[in-house]
Amino acid sequence: MTEVRVRPLTPVAALAADSPAPLRRRSPWPARRRAALKHTGLVALCLLMLYPLIWLLVSSFKPTDLIFRDVSLIPSDVDWTNYSQGWNALQYPFGRYLLNSAVIVLGSLLGNLVSCSMAAYAFARLEFRGRRLWFAIMLGSIMLPIHVIIVPQYILFARLDWINTFLPLIVPKLLATDAFFIFLMVQFFRGIPRELDEAARLDGCGHGRIYLRIMLPLSLPALASLTLLTFVNTWNDYLGPLLYLRSPNLWTIQIGLRSFISEYNAEYALIMTGSVLSVLPIAVIFLLGQRYFIEGVATSGLKG
Repeated sequence: MTEVRVRPLTPVAALAADSPAPLRRRSPWPARRRAALKHTGLVALCLLMLYPLIWLLVSSFKPTDLIFRDVSLIPSDVDWTNYSQGWNALQYPFGRYLLNSAVIVLGSLLGNLVSCSMAAYAFARLEFRGRRLWFAIMLGSIMLPIHVIIVPQYILFARLDWINTFLPLIVPKLLATDAFFIFLMVQFFRGIPRELDEAARLDGCGHGRIYLRIMLPLSLPALASLTLLTFVNTWNDYLGPLLYLRSPNLWTIQIGLRSFISEYNAEYALIMTGSVLSVLPIAVIFLLGQRYFIEGVATSGLKG
């Protein structure tokens, strides 16, 4: 019987035998295809979301009789006089209504920024009797429909002789009446470490200086969110100005747009031009502050 001898492997051969087989390098094309498809889908979705705004802008240059007959984005007939006619079509120039809306928006912004942030600081940092109860009542007020308080508010403002002035639209903002904005700021303040407050107290700071020097500078994203939401809500408000503003020289842009619709006719071309002018400030504010808005909403929702 023949004996078979096995020669031992050399160290190099043994290392080569134990090493795994080389992996095949994957082609980058499948990943690139997925990325291309994803970006194509996002672009298509973006165009779908922007289509109403693009149609609004294009329709503002069409004659009234072509707005609903020709729905394409390339108008067959362009009327460049729509903006000049819309600007001067009402009793007062359209710029008057833009100015009135701007005054109300600025007053509401100042009121909400100051009052809501101060109320939120009290709920987030101060210890007082019934804090949890008052906070729960404040949150419960969010569920109240506005129709429940319209009549009592109107009676109150009528007795104060504030009807036909901007006061009913601005003064309540100075009294922290927007519970959602208070809740937004409370959530953000609770995410700021209390060690900063304690360090400030060791340096002799009271609640006022802590609020002004520490809490507000660190809350810029939440304040930006509050600013943007207040701007949009106040700028688009129709019911409030309709109730309290009677004189045409006090009307806001939303009441001015409604004036283009009469009982038997509607000037849709002028409505489109006015709507474009109404949307432009909101679009500019959002584009300038979208980063802070997203950051403020995200952090306020995660911290508690």
